[in-house]
Amino acid sequence: MSDVSLVVNGRKVSGSVEDRTLLVHFLRENLGLTGTHVGCDTSQCGSCIVHVDGKAVKSCTMLAVQASGSTVTTIEGLANGAELHPVQAAFKEHHGLQCGFCTPGMIMSATDMIARHPEGLDEATVRAELEGNICRCTGYHNIVKAVLAASKTMSKGKGKAKAA
Repeated sequence: MSDVSLVVNGRKVSGSVEDRTLLVHFLRENLGLTGTHVGCDTSQCGSCIVHVDGKAVKSCTMLAVQASGSTVTTIEGLANGAELHPVQAAFKEHHGLQCGFCTPGMIMSATDMIARHPEGLDEATVRAELEGNICRCTGYHNIVKAVLAASKTMSKGKGKAKAA
């Protein structure tokens, strides 16, 4: 067993875990943050993406002990109370989801993507960068529209949401 201590969604948390515990399982099982999904267990689908120290990470590829000392943001930590993060709002407005299973990972990927491209995004870049996220319901059209809309909003300074 190892002790893990980190900041998750702005809150200091700690716990004891088996050394082989994945970050995704620590978040879901120890902290009850079930918005981060386990989709494939092979790092192929992107449903488990969270931000670790500001960077998008597939939490099924990282041990909880590796994240110790880090700051982690999950889908639950993006909104500012009842106010949706601009990416969440864009997914809602542009119907960037169907069943919703992949949506948390898509939103976390999109948030990271927009942060890395503050000048704005184009469709080709969005599609290329979402290759690590699998949606089995949609043709990605509305997801791409949502990411582009959020990028435009945030690059204009309208999306003064907290950084993830």
